[in-house]
This record gives sequence, C-alpha cells and structure tokens, in this order.
Amino acid sequence: MKVIWVSLIVVCIVGVAVSQSGDVAKGKTPVLVELFTSEGCSSCPPADGWLQWLDKNQPFPGVDFIVLSEHVDYWDHDGWKDTYSSPQFTARQAAYVRAMGLKDAYTPQVIVDGRSELNLSDTAQVNHVLHEAAKAPFIPIHIGAVTVDGGSQAVLRAHIDIDGATEKHNSDIYAVIAIKHAESQVLHGENGGRRLQHVSVAQEPIRVGKLERGKPFSGDLKAKLNPGMDPANLRLVVFVQEQDSGSVDGAAVQELGALHAQTSSYAGVR
Repeated sequence: MKVIWVSLIVVCIVGVAVSQSGDVAKGKTPVLVELFTSEGCSSCPPADGWLQWLDKNQPFPGVDFIVLSEHVDYWDHDGWKDTYSSPQFTARQAAYVRAMGLKDAYTPQVIVDGRSELNLSDTAQVNHVLHEAAKAPFIPIHIGAVTVDGGSQAVLRAHIDIDGATEKHNSDIYAVIAIKHAESQVLHGENGGRRLQHVSVAQEPIRVGKLERGKPFSGDLKAKLNPGMDPANLRLVVFVQEQDSGSVDGAAVQELGALHAQTSSYAGVR
C-alpha cells in the first residue's frame, strides 16, 4: 500500500490550446482518466470524491474527461470484499506499472490516457498532466445505434466506428459498461462503518476488436448486462489502446439513460 493524502483538488483552468477536430458528435478532446481504487482502502474515498468532482464539473473547456473507477481485488482479504472488484483490474493496473516503468501498483492510483500517472497530492502536477493530455492528438471514435433489449438477461448492442487513418500502431479496441453512480455501506475493514460513493464503476472490459494502423474500424458490440443493472444508471465507454505501450489514443462515452424511457421491460428494476 502507498498512502497518499488527497485533498479535493480544484483544477485551475489556465490557457490551453485544445483541438476541436476530434469527436464529431461533441467537438471535444476526450481524455481517459482511470482510478484504481478499493473499498477496503482507507486512502481511497478522497480520490473517489475527486473523480466524482472531475466527472461532474468537467473543468476544461473543449475537453471531455471520461472517467472510470476500476476496483482491484488485492484488498479483498483484509476484512472487506469489494463487490465491484475484479482480478482483471488488478492485472490491468500491473500492466500499466510494467509498461510505464512505475515503481509499484497501489491504491488510489490514477492513470491518464495510459501514459501518465497523477500525484493527487500535487495540484501543480495534476494541472500539468491534464493540460498536456488535453492537447494531445487523438483518434475519433463514434458510438452509434445503441439499444438495450430486455428479457431474462438484458443485452446491450452498439455500433462502433473508428477513424484509424492516423493511427501508427496496432491497437486493441475495448468497451466498458460502467455504473454511473454506486453506493456501498462498508461493514468491515479500513472503511468499516462508512457509506462510500463511486462514479463510473467499470465492469470487466470487453475486447471489441483490433484497430490496424492506418485503417478504419467498423463493428458491432453485443454485451450482456449483469442482473439488476438499470440502463438509466449506465454508460458505455469505448477506447483504443496501443498493444505495446498501453497508450490510449482515443476514447468516447455514451450515456444510456435516454434508453431507459424506451425500454419498458425495466420497470421495477432497482
């Protein structure tokens, strides 16, 4: 464990040149912010709060901060099992440590666009990293034809188009279904007695396909939703990640709340 004292950082907005030529639908530069966290870690709730603040306030004009809470499982044997934890996120964090040459994996740990690590106790460093990410070129991703079919187990379907003309590496395309807002009453462990709140809680990533350098991608996603999931409280995140370096070269998000009104079979679901 690496203990980090996190204050709720208010990211200062200073002049930054942001490209407007990316996501055609939004006209904003996407920046993927991944928080590796755990309900069993007493240092994590302030970082969870910071991620919620970033998601809600979107402090940089022309930038879309796409956030994911990725709950690791190595705290699950220390008095409290995090119901959102997955060994896949532990493995993903370890892969970042190797690819980026970091000292170690810990919670809370924030990775930006698969390239940079944030030090949440250092406001200047956070500002610098986020501003640099906001200026980086990116691959446009379009998520369309999104539907949720009801039934005994709901199925999400979407069509994904990616303009890979400028891509110089072979990359993987991933999709993540995330719970927009989640709460837990922690009974034991370091956060015993606390009610914790989370934003954009990632479910296990789905590999959609491969983006070959210089070529476009067009394909369909089909994913089963976990029982009890409310489409009104979900979002779909799609990103392109280089196979070797782990750099995220493009990302997009689609809120599923609008679909809820069209899917009557979800009446009565929590």
